[in-house]
Amino acid sequence: MPRLFLTGIFSENQIITIKGEKARYLSTVLRCSRGDQILITDDKGNSYSAIIMNISGKEATAEILGEQSLSRESPLRITLLQGTLKGVKMDLVIQKTTELGVNRIIPVITERSQLRETRKLLRWQKIAEEASRQSGRNIIPEISKPVEFDGIFNQPEMISGKGIIFWEEGGERLSDILKRFDKTAGISLFTGPEGGFTEKEVETASRNGFSVASLGRRILRAETAAIAAISIIQYELGDMGSLNKVFNK
Repeated sequence: MPRLFLTGIFSENQIITIKGEKARYLSTVLRCSRGDQILITDDKGNSYSAIIMNISGKEATAEILGEQSLSRESPLRITLLQGTLKGVKMDLVIQKTTELGVNRIIPVITERSQLRETRKLLRWQKIAEEASRQSGRNIIPEISKPVEFDGIFNQPEMISGKGIIFWEEGGERLSDILKRFDKTAGISLFTGPEGGFTEKEVETASRNGFSVASLGRRILRAETAAIAAISIIQYELGDMGSLNKVFNK
């Protein structure tokens, strides 16, 4: 069932109006028509089934049929601290880690970051919304403004639960580190830019409570490392491999 993320408070039998880009998405991309059912998700993660009453490229109206309870979010809250990447690499990381269930992505400007300033925040937020919609998620991950490396540790609220920093030059086996982690707590994963982290940055993260981990003997591209790390964490501590079920209230 097609899904849209909308801001508002919804209730059964309510008639809603969908305009602009979201109406064009329903009409042009999905080719929805009158009588088709869609799923509406609000900004709190609540989902509602709705039926389209009228639709055009500029506007659609739909009636809320009822609330649905969806078990689509992982019990593990993941914050990805991603060293900024050039061009479409950052787009790819945001898209794929959103599909994999990350809750928050913080672009971090490190010593080796080639991208040090950007006006792509709105683009990244849009990519996250599209990936959430495609993957059937209840929420859209928060995409923060880029932060300097040292600023991460000066703002504790940016770090969720225990942290792991991935370094191609050493560290513990990830499987050994994960034995010390709680499956229902938050976790922050720090992956580097092109060229990886400097030794000084790894030492700083370690002093601030981050475990230093290796993803194996092979050196992965920065975008591959982020996707691989999230996949492993979701399999070991989250819900990857489990069956998603939809329940109607």
